[in-house]
Amino acid sequence: MDAPSFLAARLDRGAAPLAVGDVIALILLLTAGTLNHQSIEFLTANPLYLPGVYAPFLIGWAAVAPLVGAYSAGAVETAKSSVPLVIRSWIPAAVLGLALRAFVFRGGAELTFAAVMLVTGSVALGGWRALYFRLR
Repeated sequence: MDAPSFLAARLDRGAAPLAVGDVIALILLLTAGTLNHQSIEFLTANPLYLPGVYAPFLIGWAAVAPLVGAYSAGAVETAKSSVPLVIRSWIPAAVLGLALRAFVFRGGAELTFAAVMLVTGSVALGGWRALYFRLR
């Protein structure tokens, strides 16, 4: 199977609202986590700090989610299909994000932090998608 048809099978136009919501959910999660460790004053004085927190995980998400199928036709059908797809996408995306954070961006990837990111990211993404399907 060639690359264009591989990705075409994993990207559905109907998943655009899911993609936007996923990114918002991740940004909210990462912002909340950052606010547990940094003050508003610090973030205001260092306007590039939050983008540096977001970048490794959003890059990991953008690289992995389409490949796993987070935006496939199956993802837009029901919560029963969409939530497991988003969680299966988040786990390798978070691992990639943690690696980027440890080796490319500012920050570490301690085991406790990794576990928190895997669990809270799964809950945030799965919860947002479950809410989306309940409200649509």
